[in-house]
This record gives sequence, structure tokens and C-alpha cells, in this order.
Amino acid sequence: MAITQTRPKRKVSGGRYTDYRKKRKYEIGKAPTNTKVGKTQLKSKRTKGGNQKTSLLHADTINLLSKNKQIKAKILTVKDSPANRHFVRRNILTKGTIIETDKGPAKITNRPGQEGTINGILIE
Repeated sequence: MAITQTRPKRKVSGGRYTDYRKKRKYEIGKAPTNTKVGKTQLKSKRTKGGNQKTSLLHADTINLLSKNKQIKAKILTVKDSPANRHFVRRNILTKGTIIETDKGPAKITNRPGQEGTINGILIE
């Protein structure tokens, strides 16, 4: 069964809406990527208009901004995750996650599962 972004099958009262058509390709959603710490692995998906969307499945490096300088650092482990406390022990990377790098602790500022890279700022 495909994940869809249309209205639910049931009304607030519990009754069912009557189907007037089937699911459409442009209404399809997707499961979360759950980017993990590990050897870099990407996945591309064709989107509307023939464009490409890149998902990051595993990553081991981060682009850090420190004192207006861009540096590349190696990700060691996840320290804290505002999205879900269980993401810490599973080493899942999401926006806002605090990670330990070889340059020091850093905070992820983008959405790696939807952008294909990891950007962050060094926490002083």
C-alpha cells in the first residue's frame, strides 16, 4: 500500500468518505529516511518534472561553519536529538541533532534525509 498525502478515509465522526477516484502519483508520500552514522551512502529518486531528489542514507562527514570558516569534520557519534530520544542510541541524524565530531560538538542545521548533505555549526 502506497503512502499518500490525501485526506483520510474517515470523517471526524467516524463515518467513511466515499471514494470518487483512486490515488494519484503526485499525492504519493514517502517513509522517513532515518539517516545514520556510517560510510556515506546516497539514494536518488526521480521527482515531478524529471528532476532528482537526493536522500542521505548514511554519512560520516559534516560541513561545519566555525568563525565564518567552512571546515569538513568526521562524525563520531550522536549526543542528543530533539526529535526523538531513541535516535541517540540508534545514531540517527535529524535537524537540530547535537553530534560529536573530531573538531568538537556540533549542531546539524539542515535536513539530511531530504537534502543529501549534512551542514552544521560548531558549538563553542
